[in-house]
Amino acid sequence: MGAMRWAAVSSPIGELGVAIDTDGLCSVQFQGAPPGRAEEPDGLLATAAVQLTEYFEGVRTEFDLPLVVRSGTEFERRVWDRIAAIEYGETTTYGSIATELGDPGAARAVGVACNRNPLPLVIPCHRVVGAGGKLVGFGGGLPRKVHLLELEARVTIEAAFR
Repeated sequence: MGAMRWAAVSSPIGELGVAIDTDGLCSVQFQGAPPGRAEEPDGLLATAAVQLTEYFEGVRTEFDLPLVVRSGTEFERRVWDRIAAIEYGETTTYGSIATELGDPGAARAVGVACNRNPLPLVIPCHRVVGAGGKLVGFGGGLPRKVHLLELEARVTIEAAFR
């Protein structure tokens, strides 16, 4: 684990802060890079910035980056692994994930894990919705969640008609 390097990435949902260390992508933040820490991206940092930009342009449906997750409880890591498997343009519910992980009563704990996700967008917690498809909870705010789900729905529909 080396020192984190940060870049600011412009997006339709606001400036994102993206960080790498010597092992891979380790943070994506909706509030941008920490003040005074953003630098001109190169190497993996530039690759991460390009892939995020491509995602928002609708030309990238999955990320190809080495990911580093050093935080989280065992349960949170299991939730993040499950979230990472949700296909582009698809959704699942907090309750479904809880059930899949063997604890049907843990829907709220799944929501907490989503909120603590260190790599939102790349580990797509925006694809997790409430029972019945209700849009609830998102660390980046519900307007961002709506934007991301609408983007993926549009790209998926357009791809079906090509």
